[in-house]
Amino acid sequence: MDNCIFCQIVEGKIPSEKVYEDEDLLAFRDINPVAPVHVLIIPKKHISSLLELTEEDQPLAGKILHAAQKIARQLGLAEKGFRVVNNVGEEGGQTVFHIHFHLLGGRQLTWPPG
Repeated sequence: MDNCIFCQIVEGKIPSEKVYEDEDLLAFRDINPVAPVHVLIIPKKHISSLLELTEEDQPLAGKILHAAQKIARQLGLAEKGFRVVNNVGEEGGQTVFHIHFHLLGGRQLTWPPG
């Protein structure tokens, strides 16, 4: 999608600080981090939200979680812990309508989050 900021990042039109990439996914540091480690994990395929995932996307959804595990280990979060968050819809806090997962860590995270 031409007006989707994350699609533009995937296409290289907007720079990002990549921490992981494969044929289906891209992970990069959030430009407004809320934790010492704040990485966004996105599929390269445009999917608006979790509600738009189809049965065909099941392998991709699993791949996202596996990438989160790899990135957490790579960035030294696995030993002490981290959080993976997906916001859905306006009241859920979603501001970019391209499915993405926040990988947060590097400090004690509190609950409830919002």
